[in-house]
Amino acid sequence: MGRLDDRTALVTGGSRGIGRGISLRLARDGALVAVHYGSNAVAAKETVRRIEADGGRAFAFQAELGVPGDAAALWAAFDEGLDRHGARPGLDILVNNAGITVPKPIAAVTEADYDRVFAVNVRAPFFVVQQGLERLRDGGRIIGISSAATRIAFPAIVAYSMTKGALETLTHTLAQELGARGITVNTVRPGVVDTEINPTLKDPAIRAGYARQSVFDRIGQPQDIADVVAFLASDEARWVTGQHLDATGGTHLGM
Repeated sequence: MGRLDDRTALVTGGSRGIGRGISLRLARDGALVAVHYGSNAVAAKETVRRIEADGGRAFAFQAELGVPGDAAALWAAFDEGLDRHGARPGLDILVNNAGITVPKPIAAVTEADYDRVFAVNVRAPFFVVQQGLERLRDGGRIIGISSAATRIAFPAIVAYSMTKGALETLTHTLAQELGARGITVNTVRPGVVDTEINPTLKDPAIRAGYARQSVFDRIGQPQDIADVVAFLASDEARWVTGQHLDATGGTHLGM
């Protein structure tokens, strides 16, 4: 028996990187995982294949985020996927993981850059939650993937950092509102994680520099973040809400 048996989880951006790690872990704990993807169907199918090969249950579905009507389209595709899978309607765990970055300092950020990163990283999860509350069962979980950039200054990604600050504000506000339903709302703050979103990690010198920022002298892995999310999704985290859990491997402690 897995600790998430008989529960349904939705992971936005669940096909690659941290999202894939979360999808794999929640499925391993027994959840039926809805793997959302924006454009890479091949990666989403591979994530589902890996889950099923490990004895888990999952399905992939597509919805572009950051465009008008994105939340409604996402939920329509999710509902259709549940029906296709023969699963009961509704949701127990929502992980708002999908996001994009703008690797530019303030002087280089255009209005289009700013609008796009806020559309995907802030507006989309806001309306995904808003339109998903009627599907989310009492005692459910909402988990956002934030960033260490909310506590550590990274001028090179200033617009992205601002979006994660907004997500954390949404977290503690929703926690207050949804507590009466037994729904917990938390965020997880990854540090530098070994995924394709950070191509600079291919440079050995840059990689070593990032590793030294952690007290463990290594780069984070998707599984490191997935394990924290799995805890927040479980019954063991029933008394934790409105929190921002640092999952950076002690990055910049003492600095």
